[in-house]
Amino acid sequence: MNQQLLKKVKKMQEEMIAAQQEIEATSFYASSGGVVDVEVKGTKELVKVTIKEDFEIESKEDLEMLGDMIVAACNQAYKEIEKAIQEKMGQYQSLLSGFGGLF
Repeated sequence: MNQQLLKKVKKMQEEMIAAQQEIEATSFYASSGGVVDVEVKGTKELVKVTIKEDFEIESKEDLEMLGDMIVAACNQAYKEIEKAIQEKMGQYQSLLSGFGGLF
């Protein structure tokens, strides 16, 4: 590889690392049923679960529904993280595949 190409590859690696760090530092928010809100870091670390104060648990079914809403909100946040990864990192995938499998 020539020096020019190596510089381009190095610059691209630095941009990829910066993009990954930006995603990891970002908080993603999701909601379910108007009852549960979650905050998840781009590292997929669950930071906070908030349940609306007026949600009342009157039966076992309500408790199960609350659990389902927490799962749904977390899954939605994880989908948002994956979408951000695809948007920010997808461009690098296509560039790297253009190098004919060198990477």
